[in-house]
Amino acid sequence: MNVYVETYGCTANKSDAALIKGVLHRNGYNIVETVENADAIVVLTCTVIDTTEQRMLSRLKNLKKTGKKIVVSGCMASVQVDKVKTVLPDAQFLPPQYPYHIVEILDKKETTCFVEKNKTLFPRYYDDIIAPISIAEGCMFSCSYCITSLARGRLRSYPINEIKKTVQQALKQGCKEIQLTAQDTSSYGLDIRSNLGDLLNSICMINDDDFRIRVGMMNPCTCLKKLDSIIQGFNDSKIYKFLHLPVQSGDDEILSKMNRKYTVDDFHKIIQRFRERYPDVSISTDIIVGFPTETDEQFQHTIDLLKNVKPDIVNITRYSARPFTKAKTMKGRISTDVVKERSKKLTKLCNKISKKNNLKYINREYTVLITKRGKNNTIMGRMENYKPVVIPERNIELGSFINVKIIDATSTYLVGSII
Repeated sequence: MNVYVETYGCTANKSDAALIKGVLHRNGYNIVETVENADAIVVLTCTVIDTTEQRMLSRLKNLKKTGKKIVVSGCMASVQVDKVKTVLPDAQFLPPQYPYHIVEILDKKETTCFVEKNKTLFPRYYDDIIAPISIAEGCMFSCSYCITSLARGRLRSYPINEIKKTVQQALKQGCKEIQLTAQDTSSYGLDIRSNLGDLLNSICMINDDDFRIRVGMMNPCTCLKKLDSIIQGFNDSKIYKFLHLPVQSGDDEILSKMNRKYTVDDFHKIIQRFRERYPDVSISTDIIVGFPTETDEQFQHTIDLLKNVKPDIVNITRYSARPFTKAKTMKGRISTDVVKERSKKLTKLCNKISKKNNLKYINREYTVLITKRGKNNTIMGRMENYKPVVIPERNIELGSFINVKIIDATSTYLVGSII
């Protein structure tokens, strides 16, 4: 049977897609690159905000026209089965906790009895040199706006030795960039008496210097609890000096309503500690604009935070009420026009900050891992701190490490010249 796998959303979904492909490949299925060549279609869905949900439903409606067997996985397969059935009544569902049951789903029409197992115990199939690898499933928090924690359940960390073997398998397949992912990577190990720092130290002991590790998103609450260990774990040269730490708001009252369990001062402390140890660390954060009851003054607090911290990347999301969440029933909804205006203001500010941050790299030299091909005969790679570098050169093999000099900068990437 030929199977086409289509993936949306977060790195966790991409990790699950690699697992699904690996299980299918091991069991004699063919992975194809187009819908037209497929006998069955697997869609890993995302429903983090309403516009994404609508895009998923529209895509499923179009795939229905093919008349082919469709398996819906990802978060919608966990929390929005009924909604999916309104556009795709014959869909089969594979919740995100159980991607390794894909063969049973494709072979049988009746519902599979799902058994929870560690995802690290299954083969992976990677399409390129980047390997997204889940280190845990679920989350130990209940942020008032988040549907993902409902979809993926409670925290379940995987054993260090199993994660390490999964990384080694990826390296054997030619992968060069390992993306460690979870809903909150700094929560790793809190349920098994371990921690992220120990995991990073173990992976970095793999006897292969020819790869890099990107650590995924951390909740400031759990990061602060294990801060010393995490900072030490980042010390190895294999690890990108890149910190994705979503603050969501610069106002403590809004953070409390979000049920984030940290303060603005906590966020500042983490950033300060990382920058003291790693001066060139890239900081990425997330902001939710227009959370219920957010006043102009509270929004200004977010602006003040961004001006103070000067993050390299800011992912700005307009608040979207999600089903089954506490925030959906909150009073004080902000008008769409106000939210749009605040979002535009933040975007303009963040672009200005990012451009200024990037300009300081001009005329400096770095080692870059080439990760993909770009437009107009260019290649793109990542510096030691995960900054993207575009290089006007085509004939460089993916996975190569090259030395470059930064010759220009935009708000979103640097431009490099091979030394």
